[in-house]
Amino acid sequence: MNMNKTLKNVLLTTVAGAAVTVSSMTFAATEIKAAFNQSDKHPQYLALEEFGKQLEAETDGRYKVTIYPNALLGDQRASLELVQAGAVQMAVVANPLVENYDNTFTAIGMPFAYTGIEHQEKVFTSGALDKLFASTKKFGFEVLTAYTAGSRNVYTKGHNVKSVEDMKGQKIRVMQSNTMVEMLGCMGGTGVPMSQGEVYTAVQQGVLDGGENNEITYADMKHYEVAPYFSKTSHLMVPDLVVISDDFINSMSKEDQATIRRLAKESTVDEFAKWNAQIGKARALAEENGATFIDVDVRQFQESCKPLQQKLIKTDAQKELTKAISELS
Repeated sequence: MNMNKTLKNVLLTTVAGAAVTVSSMTFAATEIKAAFNQSDKHPQYLALEEFGKQLEAETDGRYKVTIYPNALLGDQRASLELVQAGAVQMAVVANPLVENYDNTFTAIGMPFAYTGIEHQEKVFTSGALDKLFASTKKFGFEVLTAYTAGSRNVYTKGHNVKSVEDMKGQKIRVMQSNTMVEMLGCMGGTGVPMSQGEVYTAVQQGVLDGGENNEITYADMKHYEVAPYFSKTSHLMVPDLVVISDDFINSMSKEDQATIRRLAKESTVDEFAKWNAQIGKARALAEENGATFIDVDVRQFQESCKPLQQKLIKTDAQKELTKAISELS
């Protein structure tokens, strides 16, 4: 039994036909534990923190969000399982984990799904994903909203990449994934699977010509020192998903359910703003240290990677969602 909910329901008690208000009783807030695998300085943490403050204020203190950063509650896979079991109420997990339950989610995380971060934000805030996000309830969790994790872009030691032709002969580090290797191939280069910690030395020694990542990681890892030419190819923009236990959200009143869903969607706009602010700082730091940034027309790369997209998108649901995303560009 939810004691907080029970006490709330007896605020007005009928005694001998008269309503008695129990006004002196103090109620503890229901804690919403949120698992998070990054630091408390990360844009997603900051957005989730603000979401928690808004939720507490709009529910008159009935709910309090406590975020556990740095994977204190386990890695993302373990966190999602805890949410399913109801042991943890919320978590932020990478899209590929949810793809394991429903491959329709591949459509929102595949290479070149978006033309850039503005397009991704438009998709996430358009309502186009509402039906998809609600469909996971049968697995024991609901996707409340999506957060950006930025775009992955190509950076090299020799020159800025502007076209498929420019990518020829370029050995670029990618994550250890066959799809990522194929992606670099269709972009014109050669994908080399390697751990992130080895990239700096590999570029320095000529084993690699560059890497691919977002601006924040690029600056944090000081890759501008060995690969100062950063090209905004935006070839991969994998979302992170804010999930909530189905059992938990069903225990809330209909009004509170509506509030938490609305505030979660609003937090997406806040998270994009926070992410873009950190990107600006990272880019400024890299430019101060000699990096050159250019924007790229990604349509040529999208065209060259269509065979890969067709390979990944097979079901009618995936095709329908891919079409909806494209129409929002």
